[in-house]
Amino acid sequence: MGNKNLNYWSITVALAGFLFGFDTIVISGADKPIQALWETSPLFHGTFIMSMALWGTVIGALFGGIPCDLFGRKKTLMWIGILYSVSAIGSGLAIDPYSFSFFRFIGGLGVGASSVAAPIYISEIAPAEKRGRLVALYQFNIVFGILVAFFSNYMIGLLMGENAWRWMLGIEALPAVIYTIMVFGVPNSPRWLMQKKNDEAGARQVLQKLVPAEEVEKSIQDIKNNQNVAAKDSFFGGDYSKPIMLAFLLAMFNQLSGINFVLYYAPRIFEQAGIASQNVLGASIPIGVVNLIFTILGMYLIDRMGRRQLMIIGSIGYIVCLLGVAWAFASGAGGLMVVIFVCAFVGAHAVGQGAVIWVFISEIFPNSVRASGMSFGSGTHWVFAAVITLITPAVLDAFSASTIFLFFTAMMVLQLIFTLLIMPETKGKKLEEMNL
Repeated sequence: MGNKNLNYWSITVALAGFLFGFDTIVISGADKPIQALWETSPLFHGTFIMSMALWGTVIGALFGGIPCDLFGRKKTLMWIGILYSVSAIGSGLAIDPYSFSFFRFIGGLGVGASSVAAPIYISEIAPAEKRGRLVALYQFNIVFGILVAFFSNYMIGLLMGENAWRWMLGIEALPAVIYTIMVFGVPNSPRWLMQKKNDEAGARQVLQKLVPAEEVEKSIQDIKNNQNVAAKDSFFGGDYSKPIMLAFLLAMFNQLSGINFVLYYAPRIFEQAGIASQNVLGASIPIGVVNLIFTILGMYLIDRMGRRQLMIIGSIGYIVCLLGVAWAFASGAGGLMVVIFVCAFVGAHAVGQGAVIWVFISEIFPNSVRASGMSFGSGTHWVFAAVITLITPAVLDAFSASTIFLFFTAMMVLQLIFTLLIMPETKGKKLEEMNL
């Protein structure tokens, strides 16, 4: 019964990741049609159309810890589903770039808050030996959402004519409503119940559905012991300086790999590589397939090899593949080589940073500040993502593709150094045993 509940609740909450991935990538199919329709400049297009959702994501991530602590992870996850639903319908019906940007911003709030609430919830109900792969379900659903969005964009683009972009964006309302209904059935996190509501009876009731009867009281006592460890300073006062540093660096390097640059602007990148404009959406589909396959591999390995080992493997893969993309553009090797190296790059990301980031950040902070720590790490991730997305149209006009990918390569060399010298291993440790 415990495993059944654990898996069902984890899968349900992880579906927030599906909406995250779908919402993040669906804009790639609407990118150029919207710019042509509303005749926006590259700067306006990057600032409002393409990155407005990301600025919503930044705010949702930075402040998502507040409702998580005040109202609980469950209620926050329910409101996330409502935000996604409103955003999908509003974006599809938008009459001008301003209303479009507003509704994309609303969806961004949902993405940002989900990147805080979902990993926290799953990490707080999962046993140490399964925590990595269960939290990684969230990343799997992000990737699955990305793949479905690529397929959806491609098929709708073929079938729906000049207003296809509206259907691309609006179709997200269907899974958003289904997710919102499903999340009603999950309980509150036992750690939140004890830490924030002082509800030991409620926590015990949830734990009885998660762990063997003989382990319930030990779990309660572990949470109590962690609860009694008083912080000497505020969140940024010094007590948590090491996990804050780790969360910041991991989240920063995640985006300086160029992953969102590639996922958001894949059609433009492939068009620059010489692939015909009518084929660029189809050329994006292999990215989604590779991403899904290597995410499954990362989920399989994360509790076996550990977070640090996957980061080392992923970093080396990043460096090799990004150099390959830079070479393909510089040498004029052709669109096929660009697609191959970009897909390999996405595979390296999926098995490394993609599998690790939400797991690692969700587990390195103590129970009392986990929501604040997750907000900080997720917020850092999305600030960098928003800045990169905002400047990409202008950067693509100003620099060669090979120069851009060489920059990302240099950043991944720094990530490899960080992983080798600074990043600790958290595999197999209970949340209450993380003494960073």
